[in-house]
Amino acid sequence: MTQRNGIRGSSDRGVPLETSKAFELAIDMEHEEMQQANDYAAFEETGQGDEGRHSGTRAAVVTAPDGGWGWVVLVATILVLALTLGFPSCVGIFYTDLQDEFQASNSETSWVPSIMTSMLHAGGPFCSVLVEKFGCRETVMFGGVLSGLGMAASSFTRSITELYVTAGVITGLGFCFSFQPAVTIMGHYFVRRRAFANAMSSTGTALGLCTLPFLGNYLHTEFGWRGSFLILGAVLLNCCVCGAVMRPLQPSKHRGQPLMNHGPPPTDQEDERKEQGWARTMWTCLLASLSKYMAFDQFCNNPRYCVYAIGITWMMLGFVVPLVYLVPYATTNDMEPGQAAFLLSILGIVNIVVRPPFGIIFNMPWFKGRHIYVFASALLVNGLSNSICCVGPDFSVLLTYVIMYGLSMSVVGSLMFTVLMDIVEMSRFPSALGLLAVFESVTLLIGPPLAGILVDRTKQYFFVFLACSAVVASSAVFLMASFCWLDRKERKALKQGRPPAPVEPLRPAVDLSPGCQYRSVPTEGDKRKASANGAEFITSV
Repeated sequence: MTQRNGIRGSSDRGVPLETSKAFELAIDMEHEEMQQANDYAAFEETGQGDEGRHSGTRAAVVTAPDGGWGWVVLVATILVLALTLGFPSCVGIFYTDLQDEFQASNSETSWVPSIMTSMLHAGGPFCSVLVEKFGCRETVMFGGVLSGLGMAASSFTRSITELYVTAGVITGLGFCFSFQPAVTIMGHYFVRRRAFANAMSSTGTALGLCTLPFLGNYLHTEFGWRGSFLILGAVLLNCCVCGAVMRPLQPSKHRGQPLMNHGPPPTDQEDERKEQGWARTMWTCLLASLSKYMAFDQFCNNPRYCVYAIGITWMMLGFVVPLVYLVPYATTNDMEPGQAAFLLSILGIVNIVVRPPFGIIFNMPWFKGRHIYVFASALLVNGLSNSICCVGPDFSVLLTYVIMYGLSMSVVGSLMFTVLMDIVEMSRFPSALGLLAVFESVTLLIGPPLAGILVDRTKQYFFVFLACSAVVASSAVFLMASFCWLDRKERKALKQGRPPAPVEPLRPAVDLSPGCQYRSVPTEGDKRKASANGAEFITSV
């Protein structure tokens, strides 16, 4: 993703000399590519008449429809999120069977959903590469095939280690390749109604929580865990159907490569790179790749994104753990498996009912600039609600917990992507989401196993919910206090007549594949900034 608006001196502050030279080299090369592209376009238009004009028309940036086919894409995104983000929670239904089958401890068994959820987030950079090469539609469909094959292979495993690979790594990567492109392309279809679209799409997670536990419990009763995994693998292939309707906004110039624009043919630039020296070129390409697929420049220069990334990463250490251990906690205290699965379904129903009206409310003008505070407040309630489980394992107590958890989870899920889109430009959203997903994957990976160790040592599940309550609540306090401080600092700078420090520095970028560029649909903020300083936003997903 590249923002072209001239070179700002402040963007190199605090960067080592060698790095700065690499950055300047990248910028010079990028400007040369721009000039060559302009020359080539002029030649094409003058030399080929109508064909050149049509090519220029196709290369134009299209406007987000905020409706139309976007509603079909929204429904497909809801189903993709139901099958990906909602799926790891239903693994808890097979938790006891997996322990008995492989003679595994709580900690060993908890690695299965942990690896699955971690790979769902950690595969972000690989997903960005696939989207750049093939487009969102093909990547979502490939993810559906990969996750389906992973779950089907899991039904034939003979050890818990094999299950880590099939259900954890392969299925988790498939979820990532379906989930992240679906969220990205929906963000390009909706600008004015983006808060509402994000809230509606987040109901997909609730839909999965509502239906998959019922389906998993029924399949477990009828076919056992092996037959259930095989059938669930077939269910996950529906991600391919959802991906098929996610057509790109901008028509491709050549068939087979949607979301791509083919630029001028290669020039003498390759020879120039060889003359620069192998080490310097590799260093420049490494910087370009990191900046292109993971927004490290945002993490270093955008304090709001940095704070948000740290808070969300810490939050994920305890946010999803209760969903993994709720069913085992209930069943080990003599609750019927059907009742325990019903608790997860109630959680999903609460989310489905509550998220759409929340999406309408949060789309009101009054909430502009306040999304982060609503998000942090809901996160604080969510963390404190986990302590309700410490009262006892009765159905009425757990029902109260599920309702409170579901209400707060609805707000958190509705605003998580909206807050991120408020913090960074939409042109930087895919790489910002990719880096945030990598950070999340670390805590998502270690969270359930740490909880399993706690259960193995204490023989009590309620300590897990108590620990999750402390982790999630502390992350909410951190986010609220940090953003209050940043807002106060910005207001103070404005009162003193000084503009706030820029949070979108020019990032060095070398187009590693100069013939392929993806043009992002600009948000309203992008358009205002572009009209103010003549910037052009080009996104390479």
